[in-house]
Amino acid sequence: MLLDAWRLALGTFTAVRVRPPSEVDRRVAGMAMVLAPPAAVPLGVAALVVGVLGHWLGLPVLVTALLAVGAVVLGNRAFHLDGLSDTADGLAASFDAQRSLEVMKTGTSGPAGVAAMVFVVGLQVTGLAGLLDRQHWWQAAVLGGVAVCVSRAALVVCCVRGVVPAREDGLGRTYTQTVPRGVAAASWLVVAALLSISGVWAGFPWWRGVLAAGVALAAVGLIVRRAIRRFGGVTGDVFGATVEVALAAILVTLA
Repeated sequence: MLLDAWRLALGTFTAVRVRPPSEVDRRVAGMAMVLAPPAAVPLGVAALVVGVLGHWLGLPVLVTALLAVGAVVLGNRAFHLDGLSDTADGLAASFDAQRSLEVMKTGTSGPAGVAAMVFVVGLQVTGLAGLLDRQHWWQAAVLGGVAVCVSRAALVVCCVRGVVPAREDGLGRTYTQTVPRGVAAASWLVVAALLSISGVWAGFPWWRGVLAAGVALAAVGLIVRRAIRRFGGVTGDVFGATVEVALAAILVTLA
């Protein structure tokens, strides 16, 4: 079961090729959501490598940060950015839940979706650039990689018990309400600890990492709450939106 969950998380949230899981049920799906942060390690490493190469090549920090964020996007096939775009379009489309869900299923990006992507990716790039511009740039680059990984803990909030799906098809039936609240709380305590420890190593006060985790969790909670009120629940697109917003919140708070 654990191996199936790991394959599901790695194959879903990264472009790394793995064997498909032998079985996907609600227990495996819930475990995969909890394993999303460690499964994102290849993405964090990609961001770190680009940050190091950019420094050695003497690239401007904004260019390096943009390339690093681009590597993360390519590393997950723009999966979460697509969700961010569709969620923004759904929220802007109509006050009618069914109409909004129909817009989100079209797969095209409207003005709201494009604006959301530019805004959130812009925050990610400028936040990461702020980290890479520090004197302890190497440690800051590692911290940026850690931020990429732990931002995936946003998924457990979307799948915690009590958060209902907006529709019974798609991700709703299998993934939502599969993570116990205690597990979700423990996941975010680990996020705060990892950001705090790596932040201290990079020259930040211990509380900065805790604050970054708190800001990200609050932002994710607001998105989930808004989705429930507007759509009647969460969708796979909302999953992606929370991940991208969580990463932006963490990087900006740290920077």
